[in-house]
Amino acid sequence: MKAVLLNSPEPMTRVRVVTLKDYSEPTLKVLHQLGVLHVEEGKELAPVDRAAIEEQQKEINELRGFVSRMMSYIAEKEQVSLGEDVEVIYTQPFTEVTQEVRSLYADFAEIHGRATRIERETQELSKQKNYLGSLTQQLDVRLKDLHFSGDYLFSRVFVMSSEVYQSLHDELDKYLLESTEAVVEKETVLYALGKMEDLETVETMVCGGGGELVLVPDEDLRLRDFLEKTERRLGELETQLAELYESLRNRSKEELHHIALLRGVLVAEAQRLAVLARACEAKYVTMIEGWVPDSGLESVVNELKTSLDYVFIDTRKPEPSEEPPTKLRNPKALRPFQVVVNLFATPRYREWDPTPIVAYSFATFFGLMIADVGYAVGLLLFARFLMGRLLGGGDSEGFKMFQRLIYISSGVALVLGLLSGNYFGDLYVFFGFESLSLVAGVEQMLQSPLNFIILAIFIGWVHINIAHVAALIKAVREKNQGAVINKVGLLVIQFGAFWLLRVLMSIDIPAVLDHIMPFPVLPPMFYTAAMYGTFAGVALIIFGAYKERGGIGALLGVFDITGILGDVMSYSRLAGVGLATFYLGQAFNILARVISGMIPLSGVAGVVVGGILAVVILLLGHAINLLLGFLTGFVHSLRLCFVEFLIKFYQGGGVHYSPFRIRKRASMLVGEKS
Repeated sequence: MKAVLLNSPEPMTRVRVVTLKDYSEPTLKVLHQLGVLHVEEGKELAPVDRAAIEEQQKEINELRGFVSRMMSYIAEKEQVSLGEDVEVIYTQPFTEVTQEVRSLYADFAEIHGRATRIERETQELSKQKNYLGSLTQQLDVRLKDLHFSGDYLFSRVFVMSSEVYQSLHDELDKYLLESTEAVVEKETVLYALGKMEDLETVETMVCGGGGELVLVPDEDLRLRDFLEKTERRLGELETQLAELYESLRNRSKEELHHIALLRGVLVAEAQRLAVLARACEAKYVTMIEGWVPDSGLESVVNELKTSLDYVFIDTRKPEPSEEPPTKLRNPKALRPFQVVVNLFATPRYREWDPTPIVAYSFATFFGLMIADVGYAVGLLLFARFLMGRLLGGGDSEGFKMFQRLIYISSGVALVLGLLSGNYFGDLYVFFGFESLSLVAGVEQMLQSPLNFIILAIFIGWVHINIAHVAALIKAVREKNQGAVINKVGLLVIQFGAFWLLRVLMSIDIPAVLDHIMPFPVLPPMFYTAAMYGTFAGVALIIFGAYKERGGIGALLGVFDITGILGDVMSYSRLAGVGLATFYLGQAFNILARVISGMIPLSGVAGVVVGGILAVVILLLGHAINLLLGFLTGFVHSLRLCFVEFLIKFYQGGGVHYSPFRIRKRASMLVGEKS
């Protein structure tokens, strides 16, 4: 529903700017010029803030380790010219620098991981080749015979230092049925065959002396065939490993400039945090705290880092218990109607902003109650040339927003006036025209009391139900079961209005609307369903009120039922004020014609005097009607938006976003009396 019916305030981020006291004034000047920080009362730098600095220092050390590993693949020393790029990357938010380092290192780590796995496999195969190959001169068996566990016998290959083997030789012979030894440098490879019951004892003796078990592949190959296969595999792995390291070196050369930039940024960041950490201990710091819209966060971080040598910026999203200031973000055409919403209450940070639906509603209501070309043009001229002189503050932003609100609302009145053909009431009759309407249906709708009242009530019904649907969605989001049931009941009971009007007042809604729009007569079954809808709606409303507010709430729930009719009928004021505006203008036109014809003079003198008198009556009369129409149209539009609509789902009570910024004035009063 964003920017169509309901909007939402702009997301905010809490920002803490910590710097040395010597940098307090420059920091304030930068923030003043940026004009996006909503300042809140700062707190003493708590241990949690020092912990945040220490945490960021740990992260920087980790990132510097990543960069060092990437640079280690560069074979030759090379001088890298950073140029102006270092300023660009340094002014980035630290989170972006972190992401760049981790993303770049991830590419290197993936290649390095593959190389590491190949190195491990190479080392393992080399060990197997050396240890098992030393036994080939004395044994020619299959691999599965070198590592065997049966019901009675076992076979294993161990490796240990020759010195340890000499000390264990006699003891091992007691438990082995057969053994074969081979020497590899200063180590002895032992092929052992013994009883299963002695396996644990043998393994304990070997491992206790610092020896280990040689892993034998589970393959059905003879020992010599395995060694030939291993030799080929080692050659393949050596080739793959060389290719991977060459890829790492090439990638390092490609990213050399970027890696050097990141290293420079991390070194500078580490130095800055080291100074701030020492300053925290010495309490030589100042802190400015507040809220910044997400759209302006990057510019704040960039400008502070560019302008100040030592600054620590801590940013975080608001906690559920916090209530950030509210910055509305409506389309430019709808912003003037924020004035109307703020007159009621500023939206809370996590609440809907009803400016869009209020804009459509207010402009439509005002336009319907004026709906006259002459009066609309008069209001446009008044807003442009006279309102600033009468109200003052013509240069203020609030005045300009209010002025645009009058422009838009009067523009709607102008369009409706053109469609219905209202020009200072029916002034066109003076000039012999019967009608100047562009759309006859609109003229009939806005000049016929019954039609206008029906239109106003229909508009009210739609408007009220939009509010109830919004309240229902809000209750669902807040998991307020009582309110959900109550609002569902309010929507259901309206379906029963067809049956109630037919039974109590013998009014058939389709028949009433038949002369306005072709509406089919509803079948009897429809009215039966509407009857059940009435009873179901009443039950839901009372039960929902009871669940939400207890026994007293159930009694007050009756007023929710009667309130629907009162709320909808309240919109008949649109027809009342609109018709009054038209008929009063028509009355002044008739009065001017009648009085101008009653002048007891004949000839040219009578015509001139009568004409002057008619013009005076028309000017005064229509000026009064314009003033009354403007005041009543504005007040009643506000009332319908506030009392009948917003109060049903909107709470308000938020803090208006007021950034710390330079207030520019187009003009200033000077002199002795200023």
